[in-house]
Amino acid sequence: MSTDGICVTLPNGESVAKLGQGTWEMGERRAAREAEIAALREGIALGMNVIDTAEMYGEGTTETLIGEALAGLRDEVFLVSKVYPHNASRRGVAASCEASLRRLKTDRLDLYLLHWPGSIALEETVEGFEALRRAGKIRHWGVSNFDVDDMEALVAAGGSACATNQILYNVARRGPEFDLLPWMRARDMPAMAYSPIDHMRLPKRSVLDEIAQSRQVSMTTIALAWVLEQPGVCAIPKAGNIEHVRENRRALDIRLTNSERAMIDAQFAPPGAKRPLDML
Repeated sequence: MSTDGICVTLPNGESVAKLGQGTWEMGERRAAREAEIAALREGIALGMNVIDTAEMYGEGTTETLIGEALAGLRDEVFLVSKVYPHNASRRGVAASCEASLRRLKTDRLDLYLLHWPGSIALEETVEGFEALRRAGKIRHWGVSNFDVDDMEALVAAGGSACATNQILYNVARRGPEFDLLPWMRARDMPAMAYSPIDHMRLPKRSVLDEIAQSRQVSMTTIALAWVLEQPGVCAIPKAGNIEHVRENRRALDIRLTNSERAMIDAQFAPPGAKRPLDML
């Protein structure tokens, strides 16, 4: 789980870019398609080569867009997709994975996640993931939106090979810091933060804006930089155009001062007690 500021490390020792790209809602508007493809390709060129998607996103239309965007670039990307919980039986996982591979125009996923806890036994999902891994269809598997009790249940179900947990985490939603992130760090398991700028819901006037003005960058760049400073956390912000991608990339070059961190903590306080895990 160690990080040099640019990468996080998976439990097996493989390094993954600390800043990647999310794709929720991409591919759903014809007029935006060209700009979205260009944004993804620009991000890859800038080293943001973790691309996250899911079969749920546009019911496959997002994966189709990514398949087009990755033409000639597949080997440069750490590609992530997610399976619906209701498709997470051993046979269902296999069928969903094959469908995602077809839409993404690839022969393997680098990481395959269970999108959120469901009603199908975790033992069966783990068996399905491991079968896919042995077949070379996926390289790693993990989960998303799992709280501590869910993670404990996963381990008890034979899921100790889980590579990551993708969670909603940002400066305004710090609940995982109380117990979930420490639980994961103790097991050298990185967290993957989705909506790291809170889906653009952060307050317009805040210490983030004050810091951003002093540094002549955007408020969202500061919010993202804060997430990227957290140990064992990578982030997958979405950007639908090239300029937004470049704005996100600037966050990797920001080093907050102790004073700035204290200002952020004063307005966006860390949790003092257990909070239910947020999810979008």
